[in-house]
Amino acid sequence: MSSADEHRSMWRALAAAAFLALVLLLTARAPAFALEAHDFKMAGDAARMRVVVNFDSEPEPRWFLLRAPHRLVIDVPGARLAINPGDLKARGLVGNVRYGQVDAKTSRLIIEAKGPFVVDRLDILPNESSRGFRLVADLVAASQRAFDDALSVQAQTTASTQVTPKSERLGLRTGRDGQRFTIVIDPGHGGIDGGAAGPSGTVEKDITLTFATELRDRLRADGRYNVFMTREKDEFLRLDDRVRIAREHEADLFISIHADTIRLKKIRGATVYTVSEKASDAEAQALADRENLSDQLAGIVVEEENHEVADILVDLIKRETHSFSMRFARSLVGELSSTVGLINNPHRFAGFKVLKAPDVPSVLLELGYLSNAKDEEQLKSAEWRGKAAGSISKAIEMFATSTGGDG
Repeated sequence: MSSADEHRSMWRALAAAAFLALVLLLTARAPAFALEAHDFKMAGDAARMRVVVNFDSEPEPRWFLLRAPHRLVIDVPGARLAINPGDLKARGLVGNVRYGQVDAKTSRLIIEAKGPFVVDRLDILPNESSRGFRLVADLVAASQRAFDDALSVQAQTTASTQVTPKSERLGLRTGRDGQRFTIVIDPGHGGIDGGAAGPSGTVEKDITLTFATELRDRLRADGRYNVFMTREKDEFLRLDDRVRIAREHEADLFISIHADTIRLKKIRGATVYTVSEKASDAEAQALADRENLSDQLAGIVVEEENHEVADILVDLIKRETHSFSMRFARSLVGELSSTVGLINNPHRFAGFKVLKAPDVPSVLLELGYLSNAKDEEQLKSAEWRGKAAGSISKAIEMFATSTGGDG
């Protein structure tokens, strides 16, 4: 073999060795994923969202919160997120979802919320009907203070959290020492959803906004309360967004203002409603059904979610909240009875979605029936509205004092 052939053979051998070394190096650096996320689902509304991610084997995630915007970040070591981008469409409380690789060994899922929230639950559960495991995260709309409290706890521990047992911090109101009693007034309907209409053309969404604004101004002038409204103009709001706004403001009381119509034109007077799974009567059930259809008027698909109670604490808080709602309803009926007309059995109850915040005492007040000409005229009277607002203010003062929130 000539010297030239020997040189060519040597270079070929060196090139082959270099190529093999490069392949081995790249293979060694390529991420080796022990598990894969192959399915992503979200369900819920603006008050509460459940996120479910399915894995082919058991993950060991760590999670933490970030502000501005409000985000839940979930890191999953050894995982590849093979998620369909079409499943990440924003809905309810969640405004944006994205994912990627933190490094060669860790994948990251970022869930951005439309407002402050707390993580009610983040667990890994085995799938019952198929192989693999699922990550389940429940996000609950909360106040900025509750979110900041969760950040503070996070900073005092490890700056991130492993999968947690059922939380004892549910984003629900606790002590409010030194803070003003907070009221959120909800003018019913709005925007494309006009609500009921009276014989002379009075529209419910206009009456509720006018009355709510006057009541807000009266309460603010008192100087003892923080007062907010779910809407201050003619705009459509989802029912769950109204609940979310109440929770964001850490409301001590939520009052939803309405003025309905009824088939029997002679019936008139105000009614106070509280929430219950079983309606007090057929008319209360019919009203709840009408009000709960509000979202569908705007073309929104309403998905009912049967969220499991996280633990006994949630159930206890719901019971306490219901007790407070009933107490305020009774006070409100008592005050209104001396100034404005009430229907027979004026305190009624049904399954109103807008009253279902687990930690905010809530009532729905029907000021009167627009289907009755006399009630319609009263609702258009500034003098009558002033009397009604005065009675509501007295009931609020009694309730705030009895719960220790006045001052």
